[in-house]
Amino acid sequence: MTNNSPIGVFDSGLGGISVVNEIHKIMPHEDIIFFGDSANAPYGTRSTQEVQQLSFAAADRLIENGAKAIVIACNTATSAAADSMRERYDVPIIGMEPALKLACDLGHGEPQHVIVTATPLTLREQKFARLMNRFSATHTIEKQPCPRLVEIVENGQIENSKLVYETLHSYLDQYDMNSVDSIVLGCTHFTYFRSYFENIVDSHVQIVDGNEGTARHLHEILKREDLLNEWSILPPSPKTGTITLTNSSSNPRLLELAEYFVER
Repeated sequence: MTNNSPIGVFDSGLGGISVVNEIHKIMPHEDIIFFGDSANAPYGTRSTQEVQQLSFAAADRLIENGAKAIVIACNTATSAAADSMRERYDVPIIGMEPALKLACDLGHGEPQHVIVTATPLTLREQKFARLMNRFSATHTIEKQPCPRLVEIVENGQIENSKLVYETLHSYLDQYDMNSVDSIVLGCTHFTYFRSYFENIVDSHVQIVDGNEGTARHLHEILKREDLLNEWSILPPSPKTGTITLTNSSSNPRLLELAEYFVER
């Protein structure tokens, strides 16, 4: 493993490509290997033990490909496996968590009403309970599992607006949006639905996610550990990092979709 080794990123499916895009935007000289475990998606309805084993398998694969750091571009896998992975591997492990602090900070000290959308497993894990307890004394936090949104992405139905809107309404119509300040997209798959969320909620409701924060945290860790690609440190260079996509599924439609999601 060297400075010029790739960054490894994995997710339960295609949602993590949105994190790959943020990493590439902030660190354009870095090579990235992405592994989507679409054959085993979704993770959010599995047990903690299952998600841990699947996460270990994904990380092993990335380590075998020389990854100098691993980004768990999956809120569910972060909740279930991040701590165990940090004990198991010698490379930096960077996880995701719902951007609840960011949402609460939008109020500049005023109490906020926040809906956190995520997978069922993310919302029932102790990691999220601890995060929620930090803010629930002064803010109103609602937990909303949205498992069908993951299925829509993995089935390549994001552009089926009728299906997406029906699904979102089934989750959100129970809330009085006049009193809601923000909605947290607590799953990397959900970022693909940002415009749909914006279209069905009042204009004052802000939609937030943790992708940019995760990419910046990765940059800080690589810099601290002296693992930034040499092209990131040298004067401006025409070299652009490569993005390599791999997947546990051999479904050609999924592989096409993965390429479609990458912002090159």
